[in-house]
Amino acid sequence: MSEIQRPGALYQQVAAAIREAILSGEFAPDSLLPSEAQLMERYGVSRPTVRNAIATLRAEGLIDVRHGKGSIVRTSGQPHLTIERRISHTSEGKFVMPNGDLWQEAEPPSTYRARTTKETGRLLQLDEEEALFGCDRLLVDPSMGTRAMHRTLIPFEVAEAVPLLGKEPCKPPAAIYRVLTQAGHTLSWTETVRAGMPLPDERTTLQLPDATPVLHVARIAHDADDRPLFLEELRLGADRAELAYRITADEQPARQARA
Repeated sequence: MSEIQRPGALYQQVAAAIREAILSGEFAPDSLLPSEAQLMERYGVSRPTVRNAIATLRAEGLIDVRHGKGSIVRTSGQPHLTIERRISHTSEGKFVMPNGDLWQEAEPPSTYRARTTKETGRLLQLDEEEALFGCDRLLVDPSMGTRAMHRTLIPFEVAEAVPLLGKEPCKPPAAIYRVLTQAGHTLSWTETVRAGMPLPDERTTLQLPDATPVLHVARIAHDADDRPLFLEELRLGADRAELAYRITADEQPARQARA
């Protein structure tokens, strides 16, 4: 028996006590919390108080409630996957993605026509409501079950200049890069990463536990004039993966001597 004797709402006191037990290692990662009845006895409180405390810890992301199992302490260990974000170019003109063999398609890709939003328009340097070819994929890592939502967007004006992209807009990114280079483009890339709480459909599709943010990765392929040609987006749970980058030093332009 370790009855609560602290200031504040009773359920907050219980949540604080359980939080301390989790952080101290008494309740280990991936282990079941004691049952409601056991927590009621341990802290000398009612069932509604225990349930409110559990709800608080669930909202904080410290525990995950699984139907049929109970409350499980979330792990704070290493992510399941390290995703290399490099792009390699072979002597035969092919592009190779380091994790190209990591993912499998969980369902057939979906090809559609879309319009730029405020966000995609900003990334592609287009006005809103500009026409796009879109392709959505649901990817899964078969070894760990990690899911990722993958989207590619090609502006109509790019597809008109490179007709094969209009005929087959759902090619994998590496194949799109090759088509663009065969059409005479010299490519470079920029990439941004941000995190945020998932929308309901993202949480369901990615099968995320409570209080888990999503990583949103946006990669833009540019031509030699720095014009965006193609947008690739990847969304996955921030608890499932980390992104790895190889960084090289750019050459600085030579300074002109003062006259």
